[in-house]
Parts: sequence; structure tokens; C-alpha cells
Amino acid sequence: MIGVGLIGFGLAGRCFHAPVIRAVPGLHLAAILQRSGDSAAQLYPDASIVRTVDDLLAIQPLKLIVIATPNQSHFPLAKRCLAAGRHVVVDKPFTLNVAEARELLALARGKNRILTVYHDRRFDADFQGLRKVIDSGELGRVTRFESTYDRYRPIPKPGAWREQPAPGSGVFFDLSPHLFDQSFTILGTPEAITADIRIERAGFTTDDAFDVLLHYPLGTRALLRSTMLAAAPRPRTVVLAQNGSYLKRDFDPLELTLRAGQIPPSDNWALEKPENWGELTLACNDGRTITHRVPSIGDWRDFYANVRDAILGANSILVTPQQILDVMVAMELALQSNSERRTLPWRHLQA
Repeated sequence: MIGVGLIGFGLAGRCFHAPVIRAVPGLHLAAILQRSGDSAAQLYPDASIVRTVDDLLAIQPLKLIVIATPNQSHFPLAKRCLAAGRHVVVDKPFTLNVAEARELLALARGKNRILTVYHDRRFDADFQGLRKVIDSGELGRVTRFESTYDRYRPIPKPGAWREQPAPGSGVFFDLSPHLFDQSFTILGTPEAITADIRIERAGFTTDDAFDVLLHYPLGTRALLRSTMLAAAPRPRTVVLAQNGSYLKRDFDPLELTLRAGQIPPSDNWALEKPENWGELTLACNDGRTITHRVPSIGDWRDFYANVRDAILGANSILVTPQQILDVMVAMELALQSNSERRTLPWRHLQA
């Protein structure tokens, strides 16, 4: 049994980490750092509740620390936990820049500790279904991948730190890591990147929309986009390929379920109904097309099950140091592309 300490009990810690950790055999959510309030104690009465990092790290049985705090705190907290000899999971984004990312990865390597990022959207049930289709070769060469993460929130959200000017604030830092990770999982890193990061809502001071175009060989493109003004959300995922196409209209429902404090009652966390599965359309030799649904498979528990196995030496980590660094390079290049209003070539850095 691997003892887990969770730092942060806001939305991410409360909804997207604690219940998932608790649901994975072999992991024990033993301690939670909640600086104020008693919600953690009410939900997890068997866990130790502490108020400081010192108190958390003083609990010697904790082997894994999960960091689910505001973005600007990820680097110093991860550095401190690694220095204390713990394995570490950091919520996205990993850090605020590439330099911080490389420092943490080097420290983890020197300490011989697992360090990874919670790219949970790679483990969405619909995305796992799409990956299975692409890996099968049915679609042939992918020519376009579109991943969209839209919301509708035209007015400020009370108390939202992401909407206050500060390092790591804004929608781009919040959502682009998910989309970069998905694109790189399917297509690998690009040859170049073009980004438009902007404020669309009047009176706001942090970015709330972006469009990022990734340029790949042979005319293949990935379009990653988000806005907070999508009253009617655009399709979640579109894939165009040599032999057909894939369309996913809505989000995997697991996020909304966990946000509502509802833990799936059965062992199956792939909650989507068959009528909402992705649509795969393939071309026939006679010119007709055939469309069928792609089952949604898997869930976010697969991430933490893999972390467990990696700590125990039973498997390799799925979200690798190189993939972590590639996402940070993409974010940094996108910010530069937006600032300079030009397309930039990919910059490969070895993790």
C-alpha cells in the first residue's frame, strides 16, 4: 500500500484527485493539506488533515505527494517534495516555464523519484476509444486533428484566482496543457506552431480564448482551441484522415460527475451512453460511407494505477519526462508566437 499525501483541497484536489486516488487499489489517501476549513476532514475522516507542508512531509509513511494548488505554486512545492525524497504528481500545468520544468525533471532524476503531471484528459474514455481506432489503422494517415475545450461563462466567477492577473493565470495555462498532450499523444511533436491567445470578454484582464495551430509534415495540422463564450459548444473532437473521419460532439461526462461530488457506484467509470459515443465514418470502395459508434473505454483511474505501478517498479510511467517537457515547450512557444504574431519552428529539448 502506497501512502499518498494531497496538497490542496480546492476544486482540483477535492473533485479530480482525492476521489480518483481513493478508488485505485494499492493507493491510500493518508493525508490532506488543507490550509483552512474542514471539508477535507468531513469527506475523508480517516485521513490526517494538516495545515502546512512541513507537517505533511513529517508524515514518514507518505511515499507519493500530489500537488493540486494554484499554478504559480507548482514549482516550489514540487521542488520541496522531491528534495524530501517523495515521488510527486503535479496537476497541470507542470510549471510556469521550461526552465522550471527542466530543473524539476533533473532533480527527480538525481533523486531517482517518479515525477509526472496529471494529464488526465489523455485518459478520457472517449479519447482512449479514439486512440484505439487510430492505432488499428482503420482511419489511415491523420490529416487534421481538432480538439476543443469550450465553456460559457460571460461574467466573472467570484473568487476565481485564474481570472486575476498573475503568473499562470488565464484560460491558456488552464486548458492548453490538456490539448497539447492529446495532440502529441496522437501526432507527436510538430514542426512549427502558430498561436493566437486573447481576451474576448469585456472587462476581463486575463486571457479567456486561444487558437493554436500545430504544423506537421505532409500538410497535417492540429487545431487546439478554447473560448469562454461558447453558449453552444463546438464539437469536442474532430479527426480527418485518409480513410474517413471521427466526430465526438460532447465531453466525457466523468468530469461533471466528479464535480458534483458523485463517485461512480460501479467498477465501470466509462459513464457515457452509447448514443453519445464518438462517430467513426469510413469510406467504402464503391463510394459509400459507413458510420458507426466508437465505444468509450477507460477512465482517469488508469493514470493513478500507472503511477502506482511505476513506483513499485512494475511498469514504466505513461506520462513521461519527455512528454512533460514537450508540453511546456509548446506552451512557451505559443506564448512567444502570440506575442510576436508569427509562426515559430519547434524547439526540441531533451528531457
